Amino acid sequence: MDPINPGPEGYGHDDGGASRSSLFETGGGSTPRQRPPRESLTTDFGQSATAAARVTRLVSGEFLLTVNPVDGSEIEPCPPTERPARPEKRTAAERADYERAARPPVPAGPARPELPLLERQDDRERLVRLLARGRSVRLTGPAGSGRTALLDLVADDCSDLAPDGVVRLDGFHRTPDDLLRDLFHAVYKAPAHRPVHDELLELVRDIGAVVVIDDIEFGGAGLDELIDATPECAFLIGATPDVPAPAADSAVEEVFLSGLERAGGVDILERAVGRVLTEEEANWAGDLWFESEGLPLRFVQAGALLRQRDQLRASTGAVDEFGVFAAGLSDLAGLSGPSDLPAEASFDTEAAEASPLPSLGEAAAAAPLLASRLSASARATLRFAVALGGEVPHQAHLPALIGDTHADAALGELAGCGLVSPVGSRYRLAAGVLQQLEAAGYADGATAQALTAAQHYSWWAGHPSVTPERVCAEADAVLAALTAVVPATVPPKEDEESTPVRLARTAAPAFAAGLRWSAWERALRAGAEAARLSGEVGDQAYFHHELGILALCGDQLDRARAELEASLGLRGALSDKRGTTAGRRALALVADRSGDALPALAATAADETTDARHEGFMSPAGGGTTPFPAVHSPVLDTIVTPRVPAEPAPAQGGGLVRMARRNLVGVGAGVLLTAVLGTVVGLGMTSQDNADNPSNNVSVNPSASEGTGDGSLGADPGQTSGAGDTGTATSKPTNPGPDGTLGTSDDPSAPSDTPTPSASATGTKGSSGGGTTHSPSASPSKSASPSPSPSPSKSSPPPSESPSPSPSPSSTPSTTNSASGPASNSPSVTTSSASQGSDGGASTGTLI
Repeated sequence: MDPINPGPEGYGHDDGGASRSSLFETGGGSTPRQRPPRESLTTDFGQSATAAARVTRLVSGEFLLTVNPVDGSEIEPCPPTERPARPEKRTAAERADYERAARPPVPAGPARPELPLLERQDDRERLVRLLARGRSVRLTGPAGSGRTALLDLVADDCSDLAPDGVVRLDGFHRTPDDLLRDLFHAVYKAPAHRPVHDELLELVRDIGAVVVIDDIEFGGAGLDELIDATPECAFLIGATPDVPAPAADSAVEEVFLSGLERAGGVDILERAVGRVLTEEEANWAGDLWFESEGLPLRFVQAGALLRQRDQLRASTGAVDEFGVFAAGLSDLAGLSGPSDLPAEASFDTEAAEASPLPSLGEAAAAAPLLASRLSASARATLRFAVALGGEVPHQAHLPALIGDTHADAALGELAGCGLVSPVGSRYRLAAGVLQQLEAAGYADGATAQALTAAQHYSWWAGHPSVTPERVCAEADAVLAALTAVVPATVPPKEDEESTPVRLARTAAPAFAAGLRWSAWERALRAGAEAARLSGEVGDQAYFHHELGILALCGDQLDRARAELEASLGLRGALSDKRGTTAGRRALALVADRSGDALPALAATAADETTDARHEGFMSPAGGGTTPFPAVHSPVLDTIVTPRVPAEPAPAQGGGLVRMARRNLVGVGAGVLLTAVLGTVVGLGMTSQDNADNPSNNVSVNPSASEGTGDGSLGADPGQTSGAGDTGTATSKPTNPGPDGTLGTSDDPSAPSDTPTPSASATGTKGSSGGGTTHSPSASPSKSASPSPSPSPSKSSPPPSESPSPSPSPSSTPSTTNSASGPASNSPSVTTSSASQGSDGGASTGTLI
């Protein structure tokens, strides 16, 4: 069921007329089924199941705006594929539907007789003639002079004058830009599209319509701007005398609306009571006409007083007629007579028959007296209207606000008494009624009434079934409730939520999605103040972020930068990564459009956003990548971010160069680590092949044994010792020493008198031919190649200049301790020789 425009199903019947209860019980004439449980009639202000957030995508100029009520709206340059085509104009039928939806709802209850417009025929014809010639007219008259009714009649007469028909707009609390956008959406079909100012001016220039604006609040230059922007439109503007007049050189005609004559006032009274006035009542009407200066609203209210007086003078048996003046129909149950009625509705027959006419003061300020004779629901509605600054809640909200299922009929009572008047698509208290009711005490408890309304609207605006367009239609009442409760905001208790903050968080995204951006801004500013008073840092950051987005869409870059930096500081204190990411993107877009470098923000928490999405914007001027600003350091108090002078962006991508250097350092460190690990592994694998390790020299066969012939240890048992013997040659020590291990430092050295083998080739004369044979041998002394012996002998004799003959036969092989192995049979080049001492044994050493 639509709570704003309920259909037949809202009253318990479907289109076929059958009761819904009977259909539930019988299943629509088929098999009976169980009736579902009835929902509670009371409004649940507590936390309900969390519904999915409504995310809306809008196109505003060059930007694609994603309204996110959770983390904050995101803005980015609009891709070409997302750009909307040029809007198309509505057809006549679509304009009629749009206009019908913008009219105020018909009050519930019995239909009221329509009063004719008296003494206004000449003004009506003059206005139509001026509009037919394409002239713009301003109709000026005091509040309550019947100005709105006259505008409606003239609009009906001009319905076929312009190609785009008649467009009715509400000027109450609206700026020239707001009215231009309302005119654009009334003529063009442009869902989710909000053109920028230049594009808007181009589109409205093609509109040819009669534009009727009531309750306008500006004149002078603002009015000239509005008229100049739409050269093909004729304006009919209604204003009060306190609104600034048009400029002197303006082409706007001025028409003044005066009060009624005395006869016209008497005619209104007779039509209100449905009879001819008595002489006493006619004289009373004359005095009222003089006091009210002939304002029709005062005569409508006076007619309601006479009608109530007639009801009081009726028979005491007609109790049903007096039920509307008692505390309510339920209060009449069990009453034995008129004496049991409440004091404010008490009466008796004699007093009713002799009821005097209201005094002149009561007739001039009739609101308190009229309200005292209305139903309890109507009086409660008036209290809500006083608490909301004159805004009357929609009749669909009255049952929930008041707690009476029949409270929607209260609007009809108020309208019949002239206490409310239509303004745009809603109702407000009539001129002067608010001040009269405040003086009568209806403002007592206004804070509690406003808080109740705020709780209801916060639940209603956040309900998934309520569209943004419906919230925008109730924008004035919602903002009035929000404005009334913000000054009294206090920090909420544990497990509770601040009502003003919640109302602003639910209503602001709806205003943005419904393209009511002036209301969006008011809700954001009120929400930021409420969040500050309640200590809700996260909500305060959200409101500052949204204000920055709104300023960016309006090309107010300095203001957008200030709001976004404030939001980033608050979100940095909360470590809100997703919100910080959205804020940094918006701030980067601000810097990109302004052509300035990003402000230097604290980088201590920059690494905390690595798991969020990181994107950059390419600067059109420099062609480089603009880095995102770092996140503020977490602090407990509010962060004040200093403004850092902007520095020119480098011609080349400075961020890329620094990134390349960091990558090179990382790659070098990795290569070095790999080399170190490879060296360690290689040394570990090759350390087992070291020749100096004694464990590698153990063999199953002994390397030396004791011979029986010579009584010495030798590696070559075939050799014989003699004067010319070269001696034994060993490459390793044969005495293990005290530790029993060969090759250690405690092994004893060879005896100094042991002859060393000669490395030189010695000539030996053979017996057969006197030929000479060469016998190669190796010397452990200085050699061109390193000796593998761990302990070479230090007692080798010094080298000698002359070679000495060797008695060794040429066929006898000799051992060597050279790394190159035994020499071949070919003669070797002798560079030096060593001679032995007096024992007759000689040895030579040869360096090869």
